[in-house]
Amino acid sequence: MSVYDYSAKTLDGQDASLAEYRGQVLLIVNTASKCGFTPQYEGLEQLWRTYKDRGFTILAFPCNQFGAQEPGDASEIANFCSLTYDVTFPVMSKIDVNGGDAHPLYKFLKKEQKGLLGTEAIKWNFTKFLIGRDGEVVERFAPTTKPEDLTAAIEALL
Repeated sequence: MSVYDYSAKTLDGQDASLAEYRGQVLLIVNTASKCGFTPQYEGLEQLWRTYKDRGFTILAFPCNQFGAQEPGDASEIANFCSLTYDVTFPVMSKIDVNGGDAHPLYKFLKKEQKGLLGTEAIKWNFTKFLIGRDGEVVERFAPTTKPEDLTAAIEALL
């Protein structure tokens, strides 16, 4: 199994197979519009603009499981990302990342790269998973890890 075996819905409700990203380095992030870490959208966008032409993609997955910090619907999320942070990387439909209704992709990601002390649960918004060109989960980063601190890890995979 790899991330390419999963699919998700885009913000406009279209099915998207992650196999479309085969051969690219991916950064998969659970996001929220009303979180203390929300300004990381700016750094994520900068990473995207810097590396997208070298085979790098960011996939944002809005999630409302942490402090109800992503209350909006798809249209509100799209407008917020575009107007507030000029986000141009793909933002997917809102999902759950923990619990019985967790998206299958996140169940896979958490199993492949456990968190602190071997825990699987996502602790908060803006947890980041770095995926190699082969679809394998390379590393998991805490919400406190700033996007600009991922440069060396991304470049090593490009």
